[in-house]
Amino acid sequence: MALTVGQVMTLPGMRMRLLAGRAGLTRVVRWAHVSELTDPVPWLRGGELVMTIGLGLPADAEGRKAYVERLAASGCAALAFALGEAIAEVPGEVLEAAEECGLPVLRILTPFIAVTEAVARWHADERVRGERRVVAAQEAMARAALLSGTAGILRALADHAGGEVLLLDQHHAPRAAVPAGERPWHARAAEAAAGSAARPSSGVLDDGVHAVQVHSLGFAGPPTGWLAVRTASPLEWHVRMLTNHAACLLAIELLGLRAGRAKAHAQRAALLAAVLEGGLSTRQLGELCAVAAPPYEVVVVAAEVTAQAAVEALEDVVADPDAEELAFVCPRPEGTLFVLPERGGRRGGELCARLGLPGGGCRALDLDELPSAVRHASALAARGDGYTHVDDLEPWALLRDAVDPGAARRFSDAVLRPLREHEARHGGRLVASVRAYLEAGENLESAARRLGVHRNTLRRRLAAAERVSGRPLTDPDHRLQLWLAVSLADLVPPGRLAGHLEEMPTPRSNSR
Repeated sequence: MALTVGQVMTLPGMRMRLLAGRAGLTRVVRWAHVSELTDPVPWLRGGELVMTIGLGLPADAEGRKAYVERLAASGCAALAFALGEAIAEVPGEVLEAAEECGLPVLRILTPFIAVTEAVARWHADERVRGERRVVAAQEAMARAALLSGTAGILRALADHAGGEVLLLDQHHAPRAAVPAGERPWHARAAEAAAGSAARPSSGVLDDGVHAVQVHSLGFAGPPTGWLAVRTASPLEWHVRMLTNHAACLLAIELLGLRAGRAKAHAQRAALLAAVLEGGLSTRQLGELCAVAAPPYEVVVVAAEVTAQAAVEALEDVVADPDAEELAFVCPRPEGTLFVLPERGGRRGGELCARLGLPGGGCRALDLDELPSAVRHASALAARGDGYTHVDDLEPWALLRDAVDPGAARRFSDAVLRPLREHEARHGGRLVASVRAYLEAGENLESAARRLGVHRNTLRRRLAAAERVSGRPLTDPDHRLQLWLAVSLADLVPPGRLAGHLEEMPTPRSNSR
């Protein structure tokens, strides 16, 4: 609350009478000051109630008029005369100039020192009242944070600051506003936030009518968001304090939300890892957690990063909070795996650049294609050559487009069906054993080590595979069929669009 000229006249013990300049009674009085200088303007800062006995008034009419005009232009609140000492009455040209400038001219009968003390006492009392209001407002915001979270903090700040409030995310996009709805000043606040987006800061935009304080959110590193408060100009000190307090509460709230998201991502990562390791089906994954609609962008970063760094990078790259919640972040032996909804565009390159690490990417048209997409993305990430997507490699793209996924699966099922049926009845991991043997260049010792079994155990499994399939492994045609059947999914990148996307079932999504 500001002290005006009209209020000064009604303070206890004040005896004053308005002589001219009624239009300026709402001018704010910051201090009461005595001056007998011919030109006191260089010694003023604005908002002063200047008291004089008239010694400094110029002798000529034009000079007295200019004296009043300079005071009004400097921001002086009012001019008060004590008559009878140097002058008997206020000159008419002073009153005329005051009316034109809207500068109140008063006759004062109270001792100057009493006026100065009364103004100082009012400001001291107002400071105490303001501090009490700030404490009450801080308590109200703390209660609102506990009861309603971010929305409650913003409402309480708007109520106690007497203005409008806007919350921006780290991309300077509006997240919430009180009152709700887009306002013209929102764009200006977003521009101010973008101008200092890399560092914590606070600034004020003041056009003389409204003041907008823009405050960053966060305690270290790049801001996690921005808080903007718009009030009448000038910005009151208690609004600054309340904005700072609200920014701290919002930063804590965002930290809690981020910790909750990190925990949710850890739970989703465990489920995805179970799918990749064969312990969980993709159907079960869709039943246990919310899954975005396909297709997916599978990105493998060629190093394991901390969960916090991975989630922060994901937040920066995926601007849509809903899409970010449906993504997967999973630590893997080959690096860090990200599975993103691809409908928002490819973001693998931006993600790797944000983390400062090389990586690889591949499209998956459904959840069943995730394991194959992960293998291809991991192979590209291992090259350590920036970020490469499978579609950027022409031979892979040509091979993928040349092979129909459905036909490839039918071929693999036909060749491997006898081995899988035998496994179902008697065990023995015949398919894995045949694959390890072929990948090892038909070296029995190397394949046994890879499987972690004795060479005689592997020898018996291979003999069983020959017996079940009815053809020896020495037959080149049979070896080629087996090799294609077990490795076609790895050789041909997933993500073939033509004739496949329309047939693909959409995974079930559970809302959390």
